[in-house]
Amino acid sequence: RPEEKANAMMNKWVKMREAGNAPKAPALKKRPILASECDNLDEAERFRRQLIREITDLIAKIQNPGLGEHAIRDMNDEINKKLREKYHWNKRIRQLGGANYEQREQQQQMENGGDWQQSILGSGGYRYFGAAKDLPGVQELFAKAAAAVQSKRKKRDFKRLTPDYYGWREEEDGVLLEVEEAASKRMKQAILAEGGQLYDEPTDDDELLETNESLTMPTQEALAAALLQRKKRALLERLNM
Repeated sequence: RPEEKANAMMNKWVKMREAGNAPKAPALKKRPILASECDNLDEAERFRRQLIREITDLIAKIQNPGLGEHAIRDMNDEINKKLREKYHWNKRIRQLGGANYEQREQQQQMENGGDWQQSILGSGGYRYFGAAKDLPGVQELFAKAAAAVQSKRKKRDFKRLTPDYYGWREEEDGVLLEVEEAASKRMKQAILAEGGQLYDEPTDDDELLETNESLTMPTQEALAAALLQRKKRALLERLNM
């Protein structure tokens, strides 16, 4: 019994010593081109932090409009390239059992109203940073995109409109007709009380057409003369005051 226990302890100690002296995988000094080449979570975290520092430095530099158009375009392309690379590192870290950085970043964007580092989102996920937002053609591109979005929104809103919006069904329940009839009676009574005269309203389209044809339209000369008389009266009233 004691010998068996001693042998077991000895074997356990030998295994622990061998495991401690086993050669470790060499650490990656340079960030690999493909995130899938990294199998160590700590290394992947380190490369992601390194990438974020590079992106932050580039965003700070691109704020200077005096760099020139070509330099600004190249720098903006480099930022977008590194953003795509960061996405792959986020995915790799998640595969290695690390944090879900992609979900965290999306939540931060939602809290900031979708404005990531004060950038403008273009087509295909391409973003414009700093002075790149004022490059020739960029503003026109976003103006066209905004107009297209507004047009689609209007078409979508019009499709949702029902006849109720235009008031086409207001007379179906009969309430509006009763209110209009009561208001019409009060108006007629007020006209008669003031000594006015009521005229019969046309009952059909033919009668309405005959009524309109009986009216004579004033000529241009008559309208000009009436307008001149009105201006004269207004001027005299102003002088009398």
